[in-house]
Amino acid sequence: MNTKLRLTILSFLQFFIWGSWLITIGAYWFQTKQWSGAQFGAIFSTMGIASIFMPSLMGIVADKYVNAEKLYGILHILGGITLCTIPMVTDPGLFFWVILLNMIFYMPTLSLSIAVSYSVLKREGLDVVKDYPPIRVWGTIGFIVAMWTVSLLGFEKSASQFYVAASAAILLGLYSFTLPKCPPQSANSSNQSLFEILGLKSFALLRDRKMATFFIFALLLGAALQLTNAYGDTFLHDFDKNPAYQDTITVKYPAIIMSISQISETLFILAIPFFLRRFGIKQVMLFSMIAWVLRFGLFAYGNPGLGLWMIILSCIVYGMAFDFFNISGSLFVETQTQPSIRASAQGLFMMMTNGFGAVLGSSLSGIIIQRYFTDANGAKDWHSIWLTFAGYSLAIAVLFVLIFKHKHTTQPAPETHPEGLLSVEQA
Repeated sequence: MNTKLRLTILSFLQFFIWGSWLITIGAYWFQTKQWSGAQFGAIFSTMGIASIFMPSLMGIVADKYVNAEKLYGILHILGGITLCTIPMVTDPGLFFWVILLNMIFYMPTLSLSIAVSYSVLKREGLDVVKDYPPIRVWGTIGFIVAMWTVSLLGFEKSASQFYVAASAAILLGLYSFTLPKCPPQSANSSNQSLFEILGLKSFALLRDRKMATFFIFALLLGAALQLTNAYGDTFLHDFDKNPAYQDTITVKYPAIIMSISQISETLFILAIPFFLRRFGIKQVMLFSMIAWVLRFGLFAYGNPGLGLWMIILSCIVYGMAFDFFNISGSLFVETQTQPSIRASAQGLFMMMTNGFGAVLGSSLSGIIIQRYFTDANGAKDWHSIWLTFAGYSLAIAVLFVLIFKHKHTTQPAPETHPEGLLSVEQA
C-alpha cells in the first residue's frame, strides 16, 4: 500500500476517535446525566492533566526504547478498552477518573501520530511541510465523519457515542502494528549524561528564549481551544429552551453545525505551506489569535434564527484559529529539533497546548462560568461568556506581537537543518 495512503488512514482514524465524543459529551453530561457545570469543567481538564506528563513521557519512550508505531498501537487498544467502560459509570466523581484514564492513553497518541508520520515521510525522502498537511487533513475529515455519524444516529445525548469511539480506537491500535517501523533514534552511548539517559533533552529547548516564548503562547492558545471544545455544542443545545428556535436545524443537529468548523479546517490545513513560507511562523500564529477573537465574538452575537450566519462564520474562522497554530506549531517544532528528540519535542508541544493550556482553560472557565455567568436556575449568559473569551484571545494577540521577537525571510534554510526549515528563523 502507498505510504501516504497508509498515513492517511492513520490520520483519519486518529481523529475519528476523538470526534465521536469530544464535542457531544457536553450534551450527554448536561442533558442525559444532568450533572453540574462545575464538575463538567473538571471532566474537560482530564485531557490537560494527562497531556502535562503523558505525551512527553511516551515521547521519551519512543525516542529511546520502543518503536513509535508499536507504542502508538498499544496505547490506542488500551484507550479503546477504557472507552467501553464509560457507559457503565453512573457517578460523576468516578466518571472523572475513567475519562482521565482514557485521556492518559489517548493524548500521547496525538504527538506520536505526528512523530510516526514525520519519520516515515522523511525516510521516503518526502518534504514534511509539503506532504504532511494533505495527510493531516484526513484527520479533520475523520473528525467530521465521526460527528455526523454520532449526530445522524441520534447518539449525541447517548452513551453509544463512546462505543463508536472505542471501536475505532481498537481498530487503529491493531492497524498500527502494520505500519513501517519507526525505531528509537537516540543512540545508546556510555558517554551520555544523566539528562540524556532520562530522555529530557527536549526540555533544553526551553532555554532558548524564542522557543520558550513560543511554548508559553502555546499554553495560552491551548486554553482557548478547550473553551470551544467544552462549550460550543452545549451552547447550541441551550437554544432549545427558546420556543423560537426549537425546530431549527441548529438545535436539532448541533454537532452537524459544529462540524462546519472541521470542514473549514480541511481548507486551512492545505493553505498552511503557502502561509508559512509567505508570512513566517509569527504572522501565521497572529492570524490564529485574531481568528480566535472572531470565533468567540461571533458566537456572542449569533443565534439559530437571523443570527445563524454569525454562528456559521464563527465555525469557518475556527479552521484558521486551530490550524494556523496547532498544525503550523508542530511543523515549527519539527524544524527546530533533531531527529533524536523528535517524539519528545512533539510531546513537549502537546504538553503545553493540550496539557497546561487545557487545564488552565477548562478548569478556570468552569469556575468562572458557574460563578459569574450562571443564574440560580442554572441558565447561562452565553453572550457575556463568549465576549469574555474573545477579550482573553485579544489580550493574547496583543502580548504576542509585543513579546515574540522573530524575523522571517524566505531564503533557503541553513545547512545545520538538513531536512530544511520553513524559512530562516531568527530570534
